Amino acid sequence: MPRFNTIIIDDEPLARNRLKRLLGSHEQFFSIEAEAANGEEGRQLIEELRPDLIFLDIEMPLLNGFEMLSKLSFIPLVVFTTAFDQYAIKAFEENSIDYLLKPIEPERLELTVAKLQKVNEQKDTAHTENLLTIIEKLQPKKELKALPVKIGDKFLLIKTSEISHIEADEKYVSLKTLSGNSYLTDYTLSTLENKLPECFLRVHRGCIINTENMKEVRKGFNGALIAVMNDSNGTKISTSRSYTDNLKRILDI
Repeated sequence: MPRFNTIIIDDEPLARNRLKRLLGSHEQFFSIEAEAANGEEGRQLIEELRPDLIFLDIEMPLLNGFEMLSKLSFIPLVVFTTAFDQYAIKAFEENSIDYLLKPIEPERLELTVAKLQKVNEQKDTAHTENLLTIIEKLQPKKELKALPVKIGDKFLLIKTSEISHIEADEKYVSLKTLSGNSYLTDYTLSTLENKLPECFLRVHRGCIINTENMKEVRKGFNGALIAVMNDSNGTKISTSRSYTDNLKRILDI
């Protein structure tokens, strides 16, 4: 197996030195190219050296491990060296990304070497996708609490809790509030779908509803569902066939 060009990224000198000693017992597999003491330094080294592999701590100054990875244009294979919680460890296992709990034991490193050898032999292209999934899962989602709409020379902030639904009509996207008002927004539906809290659900190509502001759900034609909103107009919104399952999943019906 060819050697992995490797960078160690950890803010603790003792941890870096211990890992170097352990990797030295497997010098046929690892060529240590550099070390970094924080996430920003690690990011710069990765972009410059483009290593095959990094051993990455999570809790570090400047940028933590997840923040650093999210800023990379090139993502190598990653082995986390961490004292992170059990939820994170479970996520690593499910997504086939290895982790080493500190203090790292030689016997556990043997398993990492075996896994890396397998990844190398299989040319596992899914690694990067799995890693990005973990980053997204473990970092808190930044959700919009209010949407700005331009009214003349000022911006009005519409609280997301006051939105009944959002409609797209040709070139325009409108926020519909519980009070029955309608406001144009510059956001696209796709952008809003990603930014809004999980209670906002797309029910057809041109509409997102706030499920917390549904009054009731009725059966429609051909298996569709009709969401009756709690706005002043009692708006009825029918799901399209491809989005019906989304609403059924949310309601567990």
